[in-house]
Amino acid sequence: MKAASLIGSEIIKLGNEINQKIKQGNSIYNLTIGDFNPTLFPIPDKLKDYIIEAYQNGETNYPEADGMANLKQAVIDFLRRNEGLEFSNEEVLIAGGGRPLIHGIYQAIVDPGDKVLYPVPSWNNNHYCYLADAQKIEIHTLADNGFMPTAAELAPYLSEVVMVALCSPLNPTGTTFKAAELKKICDLMVAENKLREGKKKPLYLLYDQIYWTLIADGFTHVNPISLCAEMKPYTLFVDGISKSLSATGVRVGWGMGPAEVINKMKGFIGHIGAWAPRAEQVATANFLNDVAAVNEFLTTLKLKINTRFDQLYSGFCALKADGLPVNMIKPEGAIYLSVQFKVIGMKRKDGTAIETTADITKFLLEEAELAIVPFTAFGCEQGTDWFRISIGTLPKEDISNLLEKLRSGLSAIK
Repeated sequence: MKAASLIGSEIIKLGNEINQKIKQGNSIYNLTIGDFNPTLFPIPDKLKDYIIEAYQNGETNYPEADGMANLKQAVIDFLRRNEGLEFSNEEVLIAGGGRPLIHGIYQAIVDPGDKVLYPVPSWNNNHYCYLADAQKIEIHTLADNGFMPTAAELAPYLSEVVMVALCSPLNPTGTTFKAAELKKICDLMVAENKLREGKKKPLYLLYDQIYWTLIADGFTHVNPISLCAEMKPYTLFVDGISKSLSATGVRVGWGMGPAEVINKMKGFIGHIGAWAPRAEQVATANFLNDVAAVNEFLTTLKLKINTRFDQLYSGFCALKADGLPVNMIKPEGAIYLSVQFKVIGMKRKDGTAIETTADITKFLLEEAELAIVPFTAFGCEQGTDWFRISIGTLPKEDISNLLEKLRSGLSAIK
C-alpha cells in the first residue's frame, strides 16, 4: 500500500519533538519550522479586517473550482505590476496554498514511471515524486553555488525527464537564482522542447516562487518567462500569500501556466477539495487591489526579515573570524539561512565524539539550546554538516543571547 510507505514530513516531526521538550520546561531556540510567529510577524491588519468582513457578509459557501473571478483578476494585476508577467484568466488557478498546486502540477504532468529532475537540498520533491509514482533524478548541488543547480548540472538529464522542479528563493537554503544561470537553464529547456515537437510530451518547468517577494537587500528575484519568453508554454508557477503576507494559515495560493495544464490541475484540486476558502479569497482580492497597503506591508515585512538576516550573518561571521568551526552563506531571500557546523570528527566537552549529522543536531540542542533542521531533511545524504535556520519565529532581541550560547558550546569542543 502506498500509504504504508509514505514518509511524513521530517521537519514537522523534528519541530514537534522540540515543542514537546519546550512544554517539559526546556529552554530551546526552536528555529525548525518554516513558519511565522504571528505575534512577531502578523498578517496585514487590512487583510484581517477584510477576512472578518467577508464572513460577516456571508461569504461561506463553495467558491468557484478554479478560484473566484475577482481574486484571479487581482492576482493577474498584482503579477503585472510587480513582475511584468501577463496571464489570462484561463492561465491562473487558485488553491488552498502552494502544496495542492505542486501536487496538482505533478498529477497533471507526470505519468507513472516518468522521470522528474530536481536539485537537493530542496523541499518535498521526493515526496511528490512518490505520490505521483515518478522516478526521481536528484542533482546534489554545491555550497560554492549557494546550493542552486547550474545548467551544466541539469543538462545531461533533460532528455530523460518530463519535468524539472526548481525553487527560488530556495527552501531550505535562502539562496536565489541569478539571471545568467537561470537563462542558460531556460535556453536548454527550450532547445529540448524543440527536439520533442510531435514526438513526445513536452518538458515542463515547475517554478516555485512562493518566497519571491522576500528578497534580501542587494538581490533581485528572476523568473523564467521574463528571461526567456519562449518558456511560457512550458512553465508552471507556484505562488501565493503564505509567505509574502506571513499568512501561512490563511491558505490562499495561486498557480500560473499554460491553460491546458491549468485546466487539468483544476480537476485534481476540485476532487480533493483543496480550493482556498471563499471568505479568504474575497479578502485577499480586496487586499491585493489596495496597492498602497500591499507595498507598505511588504516593505515592513522585508525590513523585519533583513534585520534578523543581518544580525545572524554578522554574528556567524564573527564566530568564524574567531576560529570557531562554522560557516554561513550570505542570506539572499526567503526566511532561511544556510549554516555549516564543521565539527564532525571533534569531541564534546564530555569526550563524546561527533561523528554524524544526528550528532551535530544533538550537540546543538544540548550545548547551545538551538534546534535547527539538517539538510538531510531536504534530500542530502547522512553526514552533511549543513543546516537550515528559519527566522520566522525568532525575536530579534534573542539573537545576541543565541549567538553567545552557540559561542560557548562551540568553544568547548576540540
